[in-house]
Formats: sequence, C-alpha cells, structure tokens
Amino acid sequence: MATTIYRERHFGPVNWLGVWTLYLKEIRRFLKVYTQTLLAPMATTLLYLVVFLLALGGASRDVGGVPYGTFLAPGLIMMAMTQHAFANTSSSIVIAKVQGNIVDILMPPLSAGELTLAIALGGATRGVLVGAILVPVMALFVSLPIEHWAAMLYFGFAASLMLSALGLLGGIWSEKFDHIAAVTNFVVVPLSFLSGTFYSVDRLPPTWRLLAHFDPFFYMIDGFRYGFIDHADSSLLLGAVVVAGLNAALLALCWRLIAIGYKLKA
Repeated sequence: MATTIYRERHFGPVNWLGVWTLYLKEIRRFLKVYTQTLLAPMATTLLYLVVFLLALGGASRDVGGVPYGTFLAPGLIMMAMTQHAFANTSSSIVIAKVQGNIVDILMPPLSAGELTLAIALGGATRGVLVGAILVPVMALFVSLPIEHWAAMLYFGFAASLMLSALGLLGGIWSEKFDHIAAVTNFVVVPLSFLSGTFYSVDRLPPTWRLLAHFDPFFYMIDGFRYGFIDHADSSLLLGAVVVAGLNAALLALCWRLIAIGYKLKA
C-alpha cells in the first residue's frame, strides 16, 4: 500500500502563491458576470454622456476652451472606475459574511497584509478594466486625446485602489447589504458628484471651491482629467500626494481590522 507523505510547506516572508491565488479568485468572480461588472458600466456611462451632451445642451458648450464632451468624458470614466472598484471588494466581503463562507478566506495561511493586498488589488483591477473598456468606447463619441499617459495611468490606478480599499473597509464594517448600500449612497456617490465630474470647480463661488478641495475625489478626477486635456484645476503634485496618502491610510486600516478580526471572526 502506497504511503502518502505530507510535508510542511514553507512560503518565505510573503506567501506570494496565496496572494496570487486569492487575487485570481477575485478576478474570476467578477469576470463570470462580465455583462454586469464590465459591460453595464459602459452602458450607464454612455447614457450620462448622452444626457449631458444632447438633452442638456452640453454639445454646444466648452470649459476653459475645451469642448464640454472632452472635459466631461474623463470624469465619467473615473466615476465608473471608482464605483465599480468599490462595489467589487465590498460585495466580495459582505457576500462571504452573509453566506457564512468568510472562513474560506480567513483559514488559509495568509496574513492580514496578504489578504488586504490580494482583495484590494482584485477590486482595483476591476476598476482599471472598466476604464480600459470605456476610454476607447467614449473616444468613438467625443474627442478624447491622451496628452499625459503617466498622469492618466497613475491617477486611474491609484483611484481604483483607493475605492477598492474603501470598499474593503466598508465590507468589513457592514453586517448586511443595507449597510454597504448606505456607504455607497451617503459617501461614495455624493463625493463623486461634488468632485467636479460634471463641471470645473473654478466656476464655483469661493466658499464652495474651497470645500471642493477637501474632497479627495476631486484630486482623483482632476489628475485623471489632466492626463487627457492637459489642464488641472489644482496642483498635480498635491493631488498625487493626497491620493497616495489616503491609499496608505485606508490599506493600513484594513490591515489592522483584518488582523484583529473585527466583525470577521465570531
């Protein structure tokens, strides 16, 4: 009779195999329903474009010498990217908690940092893929030149990662879908709409313009839009630092909550 010999597996300082496996799980989870996770954002974003350009007369306007469609498109793309990055991680955690299979994530030999990294990157990947689909599609309807690839790629990925981390944080805190819906409706959507997605903050009254600069979404959209139209309403360096700092803070908080098992372990 053959004897099976089990050996202890050593992963080194970081369990890269486990991180990669969990990351692929997150990717395959949303790719299985790509019509909902990748194609639906395209339809919704194009609907926004049609409404603001045609129904509201935006096709005849410009912002700072830039056609309104060219100004609007990057903001709409960023809004879709970030909202779906948030939805990916938040739904992943909440579904696992509601169905009782969160243990499948917590039991493998993965540290809190490795879990945070894999899940957050999974959500960021969905955001980036949404953007990769929307950019060429939007270019069919409006002029959408890319003036600065580095700015577009940095702010696109950093914003997706930020909302993915926020979604992970919201998923950890939430006990049911109503809770995560509250975060979406009272945090993500208002900050998206008040960030200059549909307008230039330079046209706001001084008080509202100042308040807009306290909205982190403003820096994400402003930097991302700069990559297309070569114009920013604020300092790009400040925006890059704000986004990087918030990413670090959110990921650190997620790591800490997973490490102590906050609302994850019975």
